[in-house]
Amino acid sequence: MVPMFKRMAAMIKPLIKPLLAAGLVFTLVFGQAHDALAARSGGRMGGGSFRGPSRSYGAPMRTNGGGYAPGGGFGFFPSFMPFYGFGLGGGGLFSLLITIAIASYLFQAFRNTFGSDGLEGNGDANPTISIARVQVGLMSQARSLQLELDRIAFNADTNTDKGRAHVLQEVSLALLRHPEYWAYGAAQTERPKLNSAEGVFNRLALAERSKFTEETLSNLNGQMKKPSLAGTGGGEKLTVPQTTGELLEMNESSHSEYIVVTLLVGTQAKLQFPKINNDEDMKQVLRQIGSLSADNLLAIEVIWAPQADDDNLSADDIMANYPDMRLV
Repeated sequence: MVPMFKRMAAMIKPLIKPLLAAGLVFTLVFGQAHDALAARSGGRMGGGSFRGPSRSYGAPMRTNGGGYAPGGGFGFFPSFMPFYGFGLGGGGLFSLLITIAIASYLFQAFRNTFGSDGLEGNGDANPTISIARVQVGLMSQARSLQLELDRIAFNADTNTDKGRAHVLQEVSLALLRHPEYWAYGAAQTERPKLNSAEGVFNRLALAERSKFTEETLSNLNGQMKKPSLAGTGGGEKLTVPQTTGELLEMNESSHSEYIVVTLLVGTQAKLQFPKINNDEDMKQVLRQIGSLSADNLLAIEVIWAPQADDDNLSADDIMANYPDMRLV
């Protein structure tokens, strides 16, 4: 047994050093690659909450007979059933009238439930919500558009539904005006119920925010934050640029290869996006998401990277961190 153990040890010993060296190289290479692929800065604006739908048709009301009054649901049937039975025995015309009344009621109840204006689950305490994520990868020549996002964030009213709808419209419009900068695109929608929609929205937002190490510009629910990485010390007074020209003066040096803008939306409206294969698909998606009204919006977030003037986003970043995006 001992001689066999010695022979095995003698065979393994020459392999120990190469294995250790390979492990060290693997750790250094992939550790550095992870650091290289981690964007340092990002911007964020938006807000909102997943409250109940702004439109509802009220809860059903009990009647003395144990059923529900019209507009309340299918419990209305019991109060009709005795008359319907009597009608069957008392004459065809009366039975026909009762049948028409029931059919009319069912039609109205169905219409109230599903609506006819693009909203889902009207009158439902737990309706279906659309959660959308739209991403646009821009070439580095889109520096002026990146600065336009900064300007919108500095001036946006993210504390009201109308203000957030305006942010969504302005960002969509800024992207639509510069299709020549588009390099990549992606769009997806999920359809959770209201009671789980906030979790879906937060999951998508956290996934995007984890792709950079610091939010160097943030305007969320009316709260403006600009940490020191963006060029202002902890105790320095923040100078808010008012024009794109002033922003250009503040950010003269930029080494970004790409800029990625992500729009996250939670809405009561039904959203269906085409698969993005070209710029026409991208235009259709941006027009649809930018036209959402304030009444239907629950929450939005616009997230973009990089934001700081000394940061960059390379082609490797795109491949590693945004695998869903495709060339447009």
